[in-house]
Amino acid sequence: MAMSMTGYGRYSLQIEDTSVTVEIRSVNHRFLDVSIKFPRSLMMYEEKMKKIIKSYFKRGRVELFLTLNGKNLVQKTLEADWELMDQYMKSMEEAKKRYQLTSEVPITVIPSIPEVFSVQESDQVPDQLEDVILKCTSNACEEVQKMRIQEGQFLVEDLRVHLKKMDKIVADLHNRREIVIHEYRQRIEERIGEHVKDTVSLDEARIHQEIVLLAEKGDITEEITRLSSHLCHFEEMLDKREPIGRKLDFITQEMLREANTIGSKSTDVKISEWTVHLKSEIEKLKEQVQNLE
Repeated sequence: MAMSMTGYGRYSLQIEDTSVTVEIRSVNHRFLDVSIKFPRSLMMYEEKMKKIIKSYFKRGRVELFLTLNGKNLVQKTLEADWELMDQYMKSMEEAKKRYQLTSEVPITVIPSIPEVFSVQESDQVPDQLEDVILKCTSNACEEVQKMRIQEGQFLVEDLRVHLKKMDKIVADLHNRREIVIHEYRQRIEERIGEHVKDTVSLDEARIHQEIVLLAEKGDITEEITRLSSHLCHFEEMLDKREPIGRKLDFITQEMLREANTIGSKSTDVKISEWTVHLKSEIEKLKEQVQNLE
């Protein structure tokens, strides 16, 4: 089932007096890029959270935000290095004597002295915290996945609309092809006839051989056949239950290659006009495909 790369999910659980919330946002990205933002004291859970995310998604930039609200599960304490403080104070007294300074050092200066005070976080967290965080992560991923599947279905419906238009254009090109080949041969015969009318007659078999060769240069049969094959392949891929974004992107590049060849070969006004419309539809496909996982 096709999935978009855009989605949002949120899930919360209570542990003691604290609410644990995981929010996940995903957007388009060529590969899977995971970013997790949470309190530094919870970094030991990062790899397990990433593993869960990778089990749900294969492409996209996935940003996870973990927040704790309520009673702080991680206790913080302020610690002072009194020995270092004594050295600072002793050095200040010596500086006053050496330079005959009379003013007192304001108390507000003390907190700004480097490395004297530090905030320590306790590593003692509830045993069930890990299970709660991982469950919130998994459930938030499920919410994102639901949204991505829903968005993916909208994209697939839009892609099918463009495919239907392209099928019509390719059918028109196929029907026009025989007419163009006939008209092309007629023009070549007329030009050769005008050229040899008052000169020595040329080998008729050789003339027809040259007509066939020139007509084949403008023949778009193979390109139309390959385009039809690409359209069928694209349609089949939309029903696959796997990431299809990259494969569809490759198919659209091949479609564009065939359309460009048709445009360069054809001298017919209608075929040139239809080719422009065809390339426009392919570009729309390519743009939408960038949103699929």
